[in-house]
Amino acid sequence: MNLQDNIRIVEGFPKKGISFKDITTLIRDKDAFKYAVDKIAGYLKDKNIDVVVGPEARGFLFGAPIAYTLGAGFVPVRKQGKLPYDTLSIKYDLEYGSDVLEIHKDAINKGDRVALVDDLLATGGTTSSVVKLIEQAGGEIVTIDFVIELTDLKGREKLKGYDVLSLIKYDI
Repeated sequence: MNLQDNIRIVEGFPKKGISFKDITTLIRDKDAFKYAVDKIAGYLKDKNIDVVVGPEARGFLFGAPIAYTLGAGFVPVRKQGKLPYDTLSIKYDLEYGSDVLEIHKDAINKGDRVALVDDLLATGGTTSSVVKLIEQAGGEIVTIDFVIELTDLKGREKLKGYDVLSLIKYDI
């Protein structure tokens, strides 16, 4: 299956100059969504993953069903102020601004084998920040997996030394 056929491109969103890769059309298509989840889960099946971490909010869409498929736990990473318990936090830069992400302090046990799953790798700012949170919590990053990678933004360079998988690659 060619997953690119299921991605809608929206020019100028969320601001002028951005070519947004919209995954809502992929997750709407039951076959494409299942295929994407199964491809990543298949890649992870023999890696002894304890928890899958998904950053807000589109990482939830792929991370949770992948965790379920693997029989692993799921840990959300949320924007500041959205988690109800004690958190670790980190400020990070986006392609078009900055934000703060948080994870519960007790969400990951020391030595947990972690798969970080998200919809998109762009500049790598969000992902490298989540990696720092996971490692600060005591987790071991086994692999970082994406549905889409925007190769021209060179986000993979911020993830050197980590196993990185992306199902779809775009040169923007």
